[in-house]
Amino acid sequence: MQNIVLVAIIVFFAALEIGSRRHKSFHATADDTKLEAFMFLALIAFSQPFIFAVTGKVCELVMPGQRGAWAELPWWALAAILLVGDDMTQYWWHRVSHTPLMWPLHRAHHTAHYMSIRITYRNNFFYYLMMPGLWISGVLIYLGLGSVYLVYIVVKLTVILGAHSAVRWDEPLYRIKWLHPLAWVLERTVSTPATHWAHHALTNDDGIGHYKGNFGNLLFLWDIVFGTAKITRRYPAHVGLEDDLVYGKERWFVEMFYPLFQSRREQSTLVRSRTITETPIDADPLQPASSRA
Repeated sequence: MQNIVLVAIIVFFAALEIGSRRHKSFHATADDTKLEAFMFLALIAFSQPFIFAVTGKVCELVMPGQRGAWAELPWWALAAILLVGDDMTQYWWHRVSHTPLMWPLHRAHHTAHYMSIRITYRNNFFYYLMMPGLWISGVLIYLGLGSVYLVYIVVKLTVILGAHSAVRWDEPLYRIKWLHPLAWVLERTVSTPATHWAHHALTNDDGIGHYKGNFGNLLFLWDIVFGTAKITRRYPAHVGLEDDLVYGKERWFVEMFYPLFQSRREQSTLVRSRTITETPIDADPLQPASSRA
């Protein structure tokens, strides 16, 4: 059922992108399409079912009498548990993924030179297998949060697909003055195109890009609470990684299956013996790549 709902939401946003003709500006390569399609299929057909199956079996062994034990809690309590157990941990997982150690597993998400719902699940194969929020969600479903999780995940997917969408649904909120109060609340509560596009920006030098923050998935509130938020109500002119412009893009299977496959590119983080970093930890990785080589 979750996958059916997911496909329906994707079809809705895809129709918006096609109807607005925003998809004409993507200029996606064959490798872009393969990476996005195979990662989406891998997540819904293998990674998530595998994680939920394993957590279910482990929970049966470790706490056999606790199946459904939390099911009678109020819905708002169950929702709060999911927001912390899944969404807040995903915020921290995303934030940690911008460190040199974890960056190779998240880099693929930032190599797209366009914003679209098609890049929402564009990541390394092992990025999702290691995501704490999915494992915690599996345990919570065992404890009785399954029905609430279905509603929660629909809301979450709608928000994160909307945040990546080429159709900037939040733009009228900033343009129409009487909608400004609503915009103020929304942009501090959930991820919007303006805040999330800034995270994907090609550069931080334009005053819009914020590569070191805006990590939230469903709730942008985590960025507010943990001090990583930047709100400009503007959109970067370009997204992606400058290294790809200088050295050429990585092959799709290297981005998806690193470290099983490694890069042959002149400069790359997808080689275990190299120490080049593209992540904004000690220095801004979005400065010209030639100055970091």
